[in-house]
Amino acid sequence: MQGNMMDVPLTLPFILERARTQFAGREIVSLLPGGRDAAGQPVPDRHHTTYGEVADRALRLGAGLQALGLKPGDRVATLAVNSFRHLEAYLGIPSAGFVVHTVNIRLHPEQLAWILNHAEDRVLLVENLFAGLVPAIRAACPRIEHILVLGPTPEPVEGARDYDTWVMAQEPLRHYPAIDENAAAGMCYTSGTTGNPKGVLYTHRSTILHSLASAPKDALNVGERDTVLPIVPMFHVNAWGLPYTCAMYGAKQVFAGPFSDGPTLARLMQDEQVTITAGVPTIWMGLLAELDRAKAAGHPYDLHCLERLVVGGSAAPESLIRAFQDRHGLSLAHAWGMTETHPLGTASIVPVGVAETSDEGYRLRAKQGRAVPLVQLDILSEEGERLPHDGKTMGRLIARGPWIASSYFKGEGTGNFLTLDGEEWFDTGDIATLDERGFMHIQDRAKDLIKSGGEWISSVDLENALMAHPAVAQAAVIAMDDPKWDERPLAVVTLKPGGQVTHEELRDFLAPRFAKWWLPDATVVVESLPIGATGKFLKRELREQYRDYGSRGETGQS
Repeated sequence: MQGNMMDVPLTLPFILERARTQFAGREIVSLLPGGRDAAGQPVPDRHHTTYGEVADRALRLGAGLQALGLKPGDRVATLAVNSFRHLEAYLGIPSAGFVVHTVNIRLHPEQLAWILNHAEDRVLLVENLFAGLVPAIRAACPRIEHILVLGPTPEPVEGARDYDTWVMAQEPLRHYPAIDENAAAGMCYTSGTTGNPKGVLYTHRSTILHSLASAPKDALNVGERDTVLPIVPMFHVNAWGLPYTCAMYGAKQVFAGPFSDGPTLARLMQDEQVTITAGVPTIWMGLLAELDRAKAAGHPYDLHCLERLVVGGSAAPESLIRAFQDRHGLSLAHAWGMTETHPLGTASIVPVGVAETSDEGYRLRAKQGRAVPLVQLDILSEEGERLPHDGKTMGRLIARGPWIASSYFKGEGTGNFLTLDGEEWFDTGDIATLDERGFMHIQDRAKDLIKSGGEWISSVDLENALMAHPAVAQAAVIAMDDPKWDERPLAVVTLKPGGQVTHEELRDFLAPRFAKWWLPDATVVVESLPIGATGKFLKRELREQYRDYGSRGETGQS
């Protein structure tokens, strides 16, 4: 027997209308480049607007795209930083029946061109900071018919129009088109797979459900009273969905634009009374250094409103979580997800009966957390058998849920998807454990695990432990070839200013926590580690450079 509830499509106009009608006066703050300093670096200029103004411009954008002749499902690319204009694209493009395709601004021009062509984008919205790329994009991407520049430029850009002038010349969209809730609303490419980047298409339905599920207290804890600063880029998995979640619930949004240094972020958080912020570990390392500096100088920042710093992208070491809590009274909480999971899959909230600042509390906070409602996780052996959830057994992490990808754009990368007991699952490529309470702990990417003498070694666990050493700033652990054990761990570290440490001292530091055969055979001290577009260490580059380090006869420290 069927129920008798209305079948109301879950589409993006729901969020746009809610923001326009219920939260019209709620503020949106953006840091925009306002000139250059003596060193030629951009200087931030703070811009204020409201949801009402953003919604009006989003409706004008949607109508303007329709007037350009776009058809339902056509892709509109954005090459942009976090700002109110990018939020307009988030809301206006899908609400008019098109697909907003956020493109990573940190990619090489050849990669940019490949993705724009593969996605078959017809329109490009490009930040004024990157307007110099327009001629090359025009030449390399013949499918792109229109380019709009976000923000003022010193002089007109040939082959492009000024977005602000163009959008305000349009009449607002009067009626939303009929949109299937399973139609694509957003598009993002992932480089975390083998071969060329793969496109993931988010549906209207998945976006609405993700926004609903990511807001509650035991997820990201977003409500109307909050002020949210998503430092994670809007080109990276929809800034973890926060722009949509905040718009749905009426939270004030603060965007840092191209500015992600510790001092700028600390001032912004203080001035705007930010309650929730989100970013990758490298961002939080920079913020912690600035908070420590200011406190030592006798003029600490006032961040009493800041309730939660969400960390994702890669694992944050327990030492970083403790440092924020002990030195500044700030709570750093893990969340986990991927481009293919829209992205929120888990949130690390300390369960009832465990004190947040107890040893067990810190241990749990260093894990990636429990699956949010509607997401299911499991772990498999190399043979595809389900493994026990005992917190010890490592296996391939698989996920399923209403905002988990079931395929890639154009049917590519089919090996990442599987059917288990008649159910669709996505193989994340992560190696993880699950415990009896559902806490998931990423041990490694499958490609980054170190197999020594037939046994697995987690590079992530070693990295997090190394970064707890007082002399170590950053650490990456990779596999180097070994004639006897097949692979052995090599630590590549950067040191804090004035820091000194020997390989033997690092081994002694690790020894109480790990079996002897887990300890790195050598340590390489470098000035910096290669970091990719999403803030993660580029271990592939390190492996290429140091794979034969052991066979060179080099052991110990260099």
